[in-house]
Amino acid sequence: FYAGGRIPGGFFKREGRQTEKETLISRLIDRPLRPLFPEEFRNEVQVIATVMSLNPEIDGDIPALIGASAAVALTGAPFSGPIGAAKVGYINGEYVLNPTVSELKDSKLELVVAGTSNAVLMVESEAAELSEDVMLGAVMFGHREMQKVINIINEMVTEAGTKNWDWAAPAKKDALVSALKEAVGTQLDSAFQVRDKLQRRDAIAAIKSDVMQGLAGRAEADGWSNSDLSKEFGELEYQTMRGSVLATKVRIDGRALDTVRPISSKVSVLPRVHGSSLFTRGETQAIVAVTLGTARDGQVIDAVSGEYKDHFLFHYNFPPYSVGEAGRMMGPKRREIGHGRLAKRGVLAVMPTMEAFPYTIRVVSEITESNGSSSMASVCGSSLALMDAGVPISAPVAGIA
Repeated sequence: FYAGGRIPGGFFKREGRQTEKETLISRLIDRPLRPLFPEEFRNEVQVIATVMSLNPEIDGDIPALIGASAAVALTGAPFSGPIGAAKVGYINGEYVLNPTVSELKDSKLELVVAGTSNAVLMVESEAAELSEDVMLGAVMFGHREMQKVINIINEMVTEAGTKNWDWAAPAKKDALVSALKEAVGTQLDSAFQVRDKLQRRDAIAAIKSDVMQGLAGRAEADGWSNSDLSKEFGELEYQTMRGSVLATKVRIDGRALDTVRPISSKVSVLPRVHGSSLFTRGETQAIVAVTLGTARDGQVIDAVSGEYKDHFLFHYNFPPYSVGEAGRMMGPKRREIGHGRLAKRGVLAVMPTMEAFPYTIRVVSEITESNGSSSMASVCGSSLALMDAGVPISAPVAGIA
């Protein structure tokens, strides 16, 4: 909090665990950096971005992302970077690079794009119903402008004299791969014809167990570990699925590439709440509840830049049973926080202002089963539940991954 010249609120007057915003920025940094490390690189990498001085008009997300990229590049670790990042606004029909907090209030777009010198790696945005051409143009604008940052980081690495690590990916165990393919045969092809997700998972698990038991003797003789076998089985599983989809143009659940899963929806499914919906798409289902409160029910956000109230809350819950697993039920995890924010950004543009609808609105999406894009099911379900609660949204919103 000293970065903004403030003392933290609360009894202890000291920073505690990560705030929701810090978690979201951490995920923002992680997404474009993680894919650039080799898959076989097993060294732990920890990047810590600390805001030490804050200009209230400049958010810390883009500087943190650029700083993380520079820090990793300067280590010399195996990394296909550096990357650059830019925030793009859209004001009066013009793109604005890294708009200030004040400018964003008048912007119809807040888009963050990160990428390397020749590719876009990550896009995150929220917009006021803009056209596809404007959105694509913003991505290209941001990617073009970030090249300056990438060039500067490369110059820093050269000037620092950073030496690359003496690291090479482990040699491929061709004999193991060959033995595994022979043992599996066409069993995985048959397993991927099973259309139900859980039944398919069980079939693949049974194949894996049988194959690993069958190869146990040779694995011991040739020095193959269980992790080696498991890793190569996973790679074979991936290649089999990918090859089947590319060859047949049919997905593993039997759909064509352009076919949407069966969709059903219903509102007013919960008798005592202000608004509710049940949205089901294939094997993904969300029960969404909306609660209306007074302006005093808004969430007080004690941020580095100052204290303010949020009157639109979106909470996303993903219990372990939704994917057929047993697990601990604790507070929201990073993924749940990120998906809740993603869904919130999806409907934010159609929400009424506090002047037009002076209520605090809380949306809770409970995922009861998941087989693909539960966050977008939350967007669809929240749109239905908001209308069921009588919230005057300007248009219904649907989400697709």
